[in-house]
Amino acid sequence: MKVVILLIVLWIIFVACYIAWGNSTNFTDKQICGVIYVIEGKEKARQSYGIETIECQTKEYCEQLCLNTVKKNRIRYNEYGYKKYNSYLEFLASRYCPPNQKEWLRMLLYYLNKGEIK
Repeated sequence: MKVVILLIVLWIIFVACYIAWGNSTNFTDKQICGVIYVIEGKEKARQSYGIETIECQTKEYCEQLCLNTVKKNRIRYNEYGYKKYNSYLEFLASRYCPPNQKEWLRMLLYYLNKGEIK
């Protein structure tokens, strides 16, 4: 009986850790930004990194805005986002691309898991 309870407790801890960290801990903020650049259209995009709310003068400025968004939403996910979303990347998708977040997340995970963007 004690073994069964121990196994259940360990399983709960494992699931909680998986939900809390998900796949997002494997990727740096720079890697996530690199993938966002790709899925938002690279150099063909109207605005680099899909930044729509602010007029970016340069690609570097857009990159910094994207990096700031990724970093700040990592903090927000740890503060309250984990209550509604299973992973940080799901939370980020809901903030970065709300109208099409499932497709955006699918593409983000595809390119991140491909590992070609450093």
